[in-house]
Amino acid sequence: MGIAKKISYLKSLGVNVLWICPFYQSPMKDNGYDVSDYYAIDPQYGTMEDMDYLIQRAKAENIKVILDLVLNHTSDQHLWFKQACADKNSKYRDYYIFKDSIDNAADLRNVFGGSTWTQIADGSWYFHTFAEEQPDLNWDNPELRQEIYKMINWWIDKGISGFRMDAITYIKKNFDTIESQSDGRIDVSKCCLNQPGIDELLQELKEQTYGRDEFFIVAEAPGVSEGDLERYIGENGHFSAIFDFSYTDIDIFPGGAWSDQRNWSIEEFKQKLFKNQYAVQKIGWAANYLENHDQPRSINKYFSKDQLLSYHEKMAKALGTLFFFLKGTPFIYQGEELGIGNTIFRDISEVDDVNSVGQYARCISEGCSHEAAMEAINRRSRDHARLPMQWNNEQYYGFSKEKPWIACNQVYTDISVEQETKQADSVLNYYKRMIHLRQRSEYSDILIYGDIAEVDTSNENVICYRRFTGNKEIYVAVNMGEQSCSLNLEANEILLGNYEMGNRKMIQNIRAYEAIVWI
Repeated sequence: MGIAKKISYLKSLGVNVLWICPFYQSPMKDNGYDVSDYYAIDPQYGTMEDMDYLIQRAKAENIKVILDLVLNHTSDQHLWFKQACADKNSKYRDYYIFKDSIDNAADLRNVFGGSTWTQIADGSWYFHTFAEEQPDLNWDNPELRQEIYKMINWWIDKGISGFRMDAITYIKKNFDTIESQSDGRIDVSKCCLNQPGIDELLQELKEQTYGRDEFFIVAEAPGVSEGDLERYIGENGHFSAIFDFSYTDIDIFPGGAWSDQRNWSIEEFKQKLFKNQYAVQKIGWAANYLENHDQPRSINKYFSKDQLLSYHEKMAKALGTLFFFLKGTPFIYQGEELGIGNTIFRDISEVDDVNSVGQYARCISEGCSHEAAMEAINRRSRDHARLPMQWNNEQYYGFSKEKPWIACNQVYTDISVEQETKQADSVLNYYKRMIHLRQRSEYSDILIYGDIAEVDTSNENVICYRRFTGNKEIYVAVNMGEQSCSLNLEANEILLGNYEMGNRKMIQNIRAYEAIVWI
């Protein structure tokens, strides 16, 4: 499928904003999040002419395009870093964070599991929050910041409507608070996550680039507490919206190994979900998501694997319903609208994701067997969501005529856009109905702009809320469990559901993994 056909698909789905993950020139050590040239398109994705055409074609269909901006680090193959390593006296040495010695530095663990310090040929060390191929930029250098702003404005002038800011709360470092510690490896977030002084950097970034017009800026901003929200997404905040991690990472311990699975309950999930909704509602706008390039597929994460075979489509539609009608902008990640679940990796050699490889090594180093380590990878790998998109039932699902960089999904082999388009009750067509209800129905004002409030059903596994404005309201209920529950709520009209609804005026029960939207 060419660009025009894919834009037409997004239009038919009802999408009005397209977020594109990194396509810049890159050695692809981290799926493009290691940029070697911000001004170039990686040849495997096409050309700059292709990018220009995509922007214009999307604009013609009233679809805005936002780009992923990786500003915390570059690739170690970026010209700046190569020159920094080649010459200690180069101005580019100060574009990054170097130390002549790390003898007195804290032993920091990077996000992917190893050390944050890597030595180069001249004996000095450079800092990296993520993989060693991703050296961190020194945002305390004004000249570096001007280079970044110049690049962002270049993309804005091409017709981009906004940006997704990658790992943006890591850009400010504060090594002084931890260098005296020597009690084992410390999580890197202790020195570079939402640190004092970051607001000045983010405000300058805004003023020098996207602050000049109405751009949509959504930030990946871990470490932002409820008390910080005003600074980030308030009336004069740094961004339009930020992603919330409290419930999407509910199954793992912060900074922990993936093998150390965290037990959680639907009640806890519910509490985290509404806590975020209430906090953001008072201050700004939410960015709601189930899946992205950093998460496994949602039906595998939020539901029991024992029930997947029997309730796969019901689960996919239920989760979509739950998230799509929350207050804020709903994000859909490629293939989520088809109900695709996780694949199976039998060996770490089948995995491309640098984080999964690092986590596998960490699991083994902490005493896990190969089997236990692979179980953790199969539960949490980012590659589950990064597999080739399943367009049709041809070879490689129509994603490419050449063999892709990674094997296609080995479990959900009977799912594709072409197939689900033809099935009236498919997950894809259910997503189209959800999008229409929110975007282009008589209830759009309530579902977009209305407030949100939880509805207590006294059922631990049922998540229920109402959206309301003035004297108008809409209810959403989702049963996250396998047991039917009593509900006993009045319904004037059922607007949407993942079961046959009938003409019920009283919703007495909600079935296993059922989702209902009504007035």
